[in-house]
Amino acid sequence: MNNILDAILAHTATENGRPALGPADFAALPLPESYRAITVHKDETEIFAGLEPHDKDPRKSLHLDEVPVPQLGPGEALVAVMASSVNYNSVWTSIFEPLPTFGFLERYGRLSELTKRHDLPYHVIGSDLAGVVLRTGPGVRAWAPGDEVVAHCLSVELESSDGHNDTMLDPEQRIWGFETNFGGLAEIALVKSNQLMPKPDHLSWEEAAAPGLVNSTAYRQLVSRNGAGMKQGDNVLIWGASGGLGSYATQFALAGGANPICVVSSEDKADICRAMGAEAIIDRKAEGYKFWKDENTQDPKEWKRFGKRIRELTGGEDVDIVFEHPGRETFGASVYVTRKGGTIVTCASTSGYNHQYDNRYLWMSLKSIIGSHFANYREAWEANRLIAKGKIHPTLSKVYRLEETGQAAYDVHKNLHQGKVGVLGLAPMEGLGVRDHEMRAKHLDAINRFRVAE
Repeated sequence: MNNILDAILAHTATENGRPALGPADFAALPLPESYRAITVHKDETEIFAGLEPHDKDPRKSLHLDEVPVPQLGPGEALVAVMASSVNYNSVWTSIFEPLPTFGFLERYGRLSELTKRHDLPYHVIGSDLAGVVLRTGPGVRAWAPGDEVVAHCLSVELESSDGHNDTMLDPEQRIWGFETNFGGLAEIALVKSNQLMPKPDHLSWEEAAAPGLVNSTAYRQLVSRNGAGMKQGDNVLIWGASGGLGSYATQFALAGGANPICVVSSEDKADICRAMGAEAIIDRKAEGYKFWKDENTQDPKEWKRFGKRIRELTGGEDVDIVFEHPGRETFGASVYVTRKGGTIVTCASTSGYNHQYDNRYLWMSLKSIIGSHFANYREAWEANRLIAKGKIHPTLSKVYRLEETGQAAYDVHKNLHQGKVGVLGLAPMEGLGVRDHEMRAKHLDAINRFRVAE
């Protein structure tokens, strides 16, 4: 891999504002036969049997393996991964919850001769990357070797009419690196060419890799017409507002003229929201909200107390939108505090998938629940465009080396992180990959402010 890394480092140098190396130079680089990747193993899916999800340790299930470079197919690209990051789906894969991902790979492998490549006894995980295109397959015209890119994680076949209004509705839609193999927590990744987007020039590799999945997810969930369709003046309740997903929702609310009400679990996390520009903040731990009396019984009195606190922060108004992702723990409260005719938009369920709420507060108040899952290419492109314009900034905390990914995933699993947790791939150190130093200088205060200290 040294020849590839040397070429990329030389490529970062500029001549008259242009990359030092061209597409032909990168196309001429010999590909290695193998590369280092973070994997889970099919024969270890029962290693945590009998343990509660919280007690399962990603450090025991994630491996740094040397794996063969996959065959490149039509409409695909091989990318040298300079940096990646850890998302909750990587944690779920590592603890085999809610089920092992090898079932996804087996089903994908039955789709065609080409997709058989994905059905392997190991799974290369990871749904973010920033890097450089090494090769493109037949039919790829928009990208060339040497292009500096980030990748969104929607892998879609688009052979069904169902996906052509919104690719997230395609019956063969999958999340790359979770429901497909050859993901981004590696030195090389295999992606479809329509996953690629331009790397923001003013960001380092690890900064550029951080927003991908969560930024696009937050954009669709909150801003897009496929989600809540947020408008100026909306009151938006954001759970986990300092975290990897919530921090982007907070930024979108602020940039779009809405009023975020940020729910966090510590004063340190409240400070992160203040640094982003939010003013209405609820520390749910300090204020002692307990929405469940016991494992089976919710406490409506706590919903009411929570709603009263929100109105204190909004001048007496209920929230127009709830940005939901904790799931079971908070969903009953979310439905209750939403204004009449308002919207609860939900993705994920980090505290549990079985949501319970009092339907009287939904049906009699004409509220809507919208399910939202990642983003289509257009939504991901727009979300990345806002990053490239300096309107939205990466929220990145600690950055690990590839061999430390188990610890990085452990931090996310135990909620020890703030913002996103980055992972270096081929990049030998942090801070590399910046091209537009003038734009970086213009936004440096914001970049540093959003770079979360551990």
